[in-house]
Amino acid sequence: MKWLLPNACTAANLFFGMLSILSTYEGNFFNASIFILLALIADGMDGRVARALNAASELGKEMDSLCDLGSFGIAPAFLAYAFCMNNFGLLGKAAAIIFALCGMWRLARFNVNTNVVHGFFMGLAIPAGGCIVATTTLLFLEMGIKPENFGLVYPITVIIVAYLMVSHVHYPDFKGDGEKIFLVSKICAAALFAGIIFLTQSWQGVLTAIFATYAVFGIINSLIALMTRDKL
Repeated sequence: MKWLLPNACTAANLFFGMLSILSTYEGNFFNASIFILLALIADGMDGRVARALNAASELGKEMDSLCDLGSFGIAPAFLAYAFCMNNFGLLGKAAAIIFALCGMWRLARFNVNTNVVHGFFMGLAIPAGGCIVATTTLLFLEMGIKPENFGLVYPITVIIVAYLMVSHVHYPDFKGDGEKIFLVSKICAAALFAGIIFLTQSWQGVLTAIFATYAVFGIINSLIALMTRDKL
């Protein structure tokens, strides 16, 4: 029965994902965003609990991917569409669908490359992608900002985040054995993080800074690594 607890954490992931979808349907974008963040907490717990109890299983791995698609692929796509992208017609619909499809692709690629890719994440992890949508929604609500007032910036940003999930950009996995992290990348990330917090001055801004900085950090560090290898 030791498998029950980690699988319950995995199920909690999708539980919160469904609550997010239902909250979006009801027009409660604040709760919808919070539920995605709660799904992230549940997602982070299942693997740790499974390893602590020595209860990892193939069933659990499959459940994890399916729940991630719901909570960090479909729920954020629906949230982004209902919150803002419904104002952009076909482009808004396309951006939401692209986000969900790229999330599916990201998860499938991760599963088949588990024994190939080590020390980093290839592409932005889908929980990070989903939480970018959730945290920015919280920030916009807090600051009273309507993203549609900035033209195509919001749907294009959603598409960029979707692309990052299926890209070959290398992101640190925080296990200490990944690729080299360059000083310039750290400085740029620190500057971006501080800038977002300074401009927003809210806990929503802190959360947004965490995920936005992580997304940009991977791009900068990968570009520097690529240029360094080219020179060698």
